[in-house]
Amino acid sequence: MGDRPELARFLRSRRGRISPESAGIIGGGRRRVAGLRREEVAQLAGISVEYYQRLEQGRAAHPSPEVLDAIAAALRLDDVEREHLRTLALAVREHRRRAARTRPPAEAARPELVRMLDLVHTPAMIINDRFDVLVANGVAARLFTLEATLSAQRPNLARRLFLAPGSRDFYVEWDEVAAVTAGQLRVASGLYPTDAELAELIRELRHGSETFRTLWSARDVSVRTNGVKSFRHPALGTVTFSYEHFIPAGDSRQRLVVLVPVAGSATEAAVQLLATWAHTARPRTTALVT
Repeated sequence: MGDRPELARFLRSRRGRISPESAGIIGGGRRRVAGLRREEVAQLAGISVEYYQRLEQGRAAHPSPEVLDAIAAALRLDDVEREHLRTLALAVREHRRRAARTRPPAEAARPELVRMLDLVHTPAMIINDRFDVLVANGVAARLFTLEATLSAQRPNLARRLFLAPGSRDFYVEWDEVAAVTAGQLRVASGLYPTDAELAELIRELRHGSETFRTLWSARDVSVRTNGVKSFRHPALGTVTFSYEHFIPAGDSRQRLVVLVPVAGSATEAAVQLLATWAHTARPRTTALVT
């Protein structure tokens, strides 16, 4: 699959979700498919129908930022979708140059970050944008039962979410987490189309999960830096955390994920118990690599 066809698919998916009525278009004759026609998007964006058709077909060279902004407004794209549109539109020119100088995500976290995780008494881990878990402190390893995977391949949270038995029970908001995860993988695939491991992960998820196939076909994109998640732990019951994602300096493809229980809640007591269990099982911080 080339970069330009992906741009065409994304544009078609976005115009397919907007009804003509909501866009202020009256009439237009009988429609074979839902959503806006190409000529209607062009009209709303103030560009020629021919140029929009060429853009959607992958034949328009280097659309200007102004044109992309106009199309984004016509299609009512949010900030994440706008950035994804720019990424795809510039893919041929930029990604080929970038591929020669962009390294894959680091396979290990910096020692300073690993030490920091060891001092954090709440679940914390470092993942990459493929959702590989590079390192986790003892509390996170106990919460996500990561120890069981130490003798196998490196844990991957997306793979576990969509393919592992019991994941729907573990994640209280499984449907929401699944949609956001697929959306974040879509963003990563747009930014790094030459990442063979990412492409293989996506193929595996599409083959093994009908839900992922459906979400992937929707071409929705997502970026989450904070929020709330709940888990059903087999020993602790339901626990709820606020989470924060940070990008460590030095590798934009890594994420430091910290989960914080609400002060004074039952989850806070559960985390103290997890920390006690982790303290009795050394090492506290575990590098999860093959």
